[in-house]
Amino acid sequence: MTSIEKEIANSLEKVIGQHLKSEQIIQLLEVPPQSELGDFAFPCFQLAPMLKKGPKEIAEFLSKEISLPKIIERAQATGPYLNFFVKKDWIAGQALSRVLKEKDSFGASKMGKKSKVMVEYSAPNTNKPLHVGHLRNDSIGMSISLLLEATGHKVTKTNLVNDRGIHISKSMLAYQKWGKNKKPNKKSDHFVGDFYVLFNKHAKEDQSLNAEAQFMLKKWENKDKDTLALWKKMNKWAFDGFKETYKNFGSKFDVWLKESDFFDKARPLIQQGLESGLFFEDDNGAIVAKLEHHNLPNKVVQRSDGTSIYITNDLALTKHKFEKFKLDKAIWVVGSEQNLYFQQLFQIFEQLGFKWAKQCKHRTYGMVYLPEGKMKSREGTVVDADDLMDEVKVLAEKEIKKRYSKLSKAEREKRAKAISLAAIKFFMLRIDEIKDLYFDPKESISFEGETGPYVQYTYARAKSILRKAGKLGRKSDLSLLQSDSEKQIVTILYNFPETVEKAASSLKPHKICHFLIELASAFNSFYHSTPVIKAETPELTRARLALVEATAQVLKNGLKLLNIQPIEKM
Repeated sequence: MTSIEKEIANSLEKVIGQHLKSEQIIQLLEVPPQSELGDFAFPCFQLAPMLKKGPKEIAEFLSKEISLPKIIERAQATGPYLNFFVKKDWIAGQALSRVLKEKDSFGASKMGKKSKVMVEYSAPNTNKPLHVGHLRNDSIGMSISLLLEATGHKVTKTNLVNDRGIHISKSMLAYQKWGKNKKPNKKSDHFVGDFYVLFNKHAKEDQSLNAEAQFMLKKWENKDKDTLALWKKMNKWAFDGFKETYKNFGSKFDVWLKESDFFDKARPLIQQGLESGLFFEDDNGAIVAKLEHHNLPNKVVQRSDGTSIYITNDLALTKHKFEKFKLDKAIWVVGSEQNLYFQQLFQIFEQLGFKWAKQCKHRTYGMVYLPEGKMKSREGTVVDADDLMDEVKVLAEKEIKKRYSKLSKAEREKRAKAISLAAIKFFMLRIDEIKDLYFDPKESISFEGETGPYVQYTYARAKSILRKAGKLGRKSDLSLLQSDSEKQIVTILYNFPETVEKAASSLKPHKICHFLIELASAFNSFYHSTPVIKAETPELTRARLALVEATAQVLKNGLKLLNIQPIEKM
């Protein structure tokens, strides 16, 4: 919340305090969809049954009775809303002064109070390379981590690698049968992935291969020497490939966890569940969690042959995470197809009596589709992360070459990498994470529209103005910023800290994307209509340069929260 919201709420409380308190009023305040409707709006619907009047009549009543705080220019009833117009001179002084003073830390806060949070994301399988879905996962995971860090949380960025299980056994069995002890002749995780595809191709014709893969998993769990040796070799190839992709994309982790370290650690919890009556053994010998009384389907937590499945590992791993890292909260960034799974996992912990169960949060997100259709890794038609990054980089290079033909090849490639990653990450984050996403490489790389390159280009444009201005001095009279375009930018800048807090508390990075598009659009309108260096007076030039500098700073801060590199020259 902003200090403006507090002031408005306190003023309203003096009139309607017997019905709504300041804290409740703040929760009801909205930002109108159009600037002509003011900066904040108070909806009067909730007061209607309390005051036994219509919302429109209440808005008119409040507009006459409220004593306005000094920072509010006027309050105006518009239908069932009371709209508040903030004095732009006051905002200009507050916003620009703070941005230029705090610089890189503008937008940061201590909201999190050093709360310890683990964000677990990416979670690849060592039987295939990272795919386009991982790029959305990593974009969300990194941005959530950066947002939480910016708001005062102590974040542990974690990658749980699924390095054992039936799917891993399938790629191992295929290599054992048809690999002929070859070493990787391509990027090593792609080499491993080829054998997973090969297994599924042969398994369509020979169903016995699935039983062989299951037997190999059993041998692995029984620590068969040859099976472990093959597993270590192929896992290393997968890990080496992953790390190269992560480095190229900019994904970072503080902790790497492996499923293989926890698959056999859940026995005490399973025993606890059996003794408490939460778990039971079914007719086939599988261990099942009883969840039907909690409006969830029952969940197998251990196979009948005693081998582990995902939830077996997560039982042990989650307990380990909270105890070892002394967490206040754990967040899993995992696709929406696992929504039910996490409801079941968290409910099991709640029924087992773990207090931290309510501090487990699944940050779900939608599927990623491309023009070719849904990804199908089992059929070998998956769109690999490396391939997509390469494709978008080629598109970026073409765009740069078209605009800046005299750039050196090295500089063109450097800019193309930064722009292509901005294109991918922004496109992955710009819509509400829960929605499915249709990724269009050509649209993502556009220098116009709601894209990462558009925001980068706006930042570069602002920095270009500042370079041209040279040493004109920045001490300025901000009250000179009186045009509508200037006031619009100032208001947007003022709202940045609040936007960061809202994005962090809701775990929704798309709020930052929307903010940056709004700011970039406002700045470009200002740029095309308003002279800066050639303003009417030197004093106005300095005021406008302060506005340009503040805009550039906030664009930079916002891009960094999305794990996107701001670049000063496109």
